Amino acid sequence: MDIGTTIRAIRNRKKITIAQMSEGTGLSKGFISNMENNNTSPSINTLQTVANFLGIPLPYLLLEKEQRIRVVRKHERQYTTHNKENLKVEHLTCKGGLTMLRVEFPPGASTGDEPHAHEGEECHLVLQGKILAVQGEDSVVLEEGDSFSWNASVPHNVKNIGEEPAVVLIAIYTDIELDDRL
Repeated sequence: MDIGTTIRAIRNRKKITIAQMSEGTGLSKGFISNMENNNTSPSINTLQTVANFLGIPLPYLLLEKEQRIRVVRKHERQYTTHNKENLKVEHLTCKGGLTMLRVEFPPGASTGDEPHAHEGEECHLVLQGKILAVQGEDSVVLEEGDSFSWNASVPHNVKNIGEEPAVVLIAIYTDIELDDRL
């Protein structure tokens, strides 16, 4: 963990000197310097004191860098096509356990000829059009503004049953890295 560097960055951003932090927390200037240089491992109580002084939540200090906010700018997004029906897939998030996709289904297009399954949970929001969602023996027609979720380990399929393109926002959560989650 790189807690000290995070503390220093926050302190500097807030224009707080080590002397001010020492006075506000009761910690010595030497200890604060060692902590910010990652030369000492502060206790949870000490981190709570520092977090309170800086006005930040303690859990923020405990996050690893890859757990912090990840931004994908519109011009940096990855675009792919999925299956023979050329579903246009816009990847809205970075790699990780949570994936968010914007998928455009041409009229009649689906996520595949047969229902498929994979690890994880999915949540869908229909942004445009009319789709049929099938999971196991259940099926439902959804239109713009409707949403649904399911356990993706049960075979499922999504199909555009409208005459216009359908656009669906899909969030997928899984503990493992999957290449093909639709």
